[in-house]
Amino acid sequence: MGNDPWLTILGLGEDGPAGLTDASRDALAGAEVVMGPPRHLALLPESGAERVAWPVPFAEGVPLLMAMRGRRVVVLASGDPFWFGAGTVLARHLEPGEWRALPGASVFSLAAARLGWGLEGVACLGLHAAPLQRLRPWLTPGWRAIVTLRDGAAVGDLARWLTGEGFGDSALWVMEALGGPRERVRAVTAGAGDLDDVQHPVAVALEVAGAGATMGRASGRADEWFLNDGQLTKRPVRALALSALAPRAGELLWDIGAGSGSIGIEWMLADPACRAIGIEANPDRAARARANAARLGVALSIVEARAPEGLADLPLPDAVFVGGGTARALFEALFARLRPGTRLVAHAVTLESEALLATLHAEKGGSLLRIELAEAQPLGRLRGWKSAYPVVQWSVTL
Repeated sequence: MGNDPWLTILGLGEDGPAGLTDASRDALAGAEVVMGPPRHLALLPESGAERVAWPVPFAEGVPLLMAMRGRRVVVLASGDPFWFGAGTVLARHLEPGEWRALPGASVFSLAAARLGWGLEGVACLGLHAAPLQRLRPWLTPGWRAIVTLRDGAAVGDLARWLTGEGFGDSALWVMEALGGPRERVRAVTAGAGDLDDVQHPVAVALEVAGAGATMGRASGRADEWFLNDGQLTKRPVRALALSALAPRAGELLWDIGAGSGSIGIEWMLADPACRAIGIEANPDRAARARANAARLGVALSIVEARAPEGLADLPLPDAVFVGGGTARALFEALFARLRPGTRLVAHAVTLESEALLATLHAEKGGSLLRIELAEAQPLGRLRGWKSAYPVVQWSVTL
């Protein structure tokens, strides 16, 4: 084999060998083993290569593949293996030089070509292994997306979910086996999405329409988005907290005293690559935070524990929000463990916790902000200002 990679990750379309490049054909001709889903294997003519069906669940196939090092192996994947495909997972287990990729046309490119949509202006999401709620932050009239789905039944699930969210007027283009002889494209609305004969593989293009609630893009979403028992960082204060935390793509947040999960959820809504772990000792609140995250389409991780004990085994964060449990011992544990450059934001409402933040500000520096808000409320036949408890915010970069 010399210095050639032993593994080729080959993107195969629904037209089978007909759509392959010369390089892809050469890879298959020289393969000792061809490994892939049974559907993909069935698209290829018989050859002298050993055929190995990729098992379900997908993770079980990785050790089988790694055991084949030293042989010439071709792994079959749908379209472009590195756009919501198997290639991304496999590359994490391989060293540079061990593999090469020969991508085909992605399902997103094929779908956009059928509809005449500019792909740069369309959201492309892989929902074949993710909940439909991942769409929720994006649902606004006129928004376009192309999504991959698990199977034909998931098309009905998507239509019913969109209708339940108030977007039953959304246009759906149901696309089966794009690029192959079985290709079929049908247009329906979500409210009338009663197709019961959809075949795998399937993607759906959608253009959102309807009167459902639309989530704003700025930090400080309306309080009504978050189920809570009163333990909720209110919208204006939450916006100031997120501004101080300053989320950046790919960063990890610890939300200590997560309550309803609103801070962690909004952190993750800032960018699809943002991650957050909520630490919440109250089981009911932890369950509520999980439910809020699931409904709003983010994968917030919740640890049911008290801080600082529950922080011991967590990956180190880029930012920390302390919304509850403002005790000196907690901050000392954080100072001892967190890396330089970590951004820390803490809120206090009681006089005792306010005094602690004032002391920490004197010791560590940073910014100390007192937030006093009042809302107009009925006062007899007129209106007056009703003040909320003031909140003290300490923010510092360690």
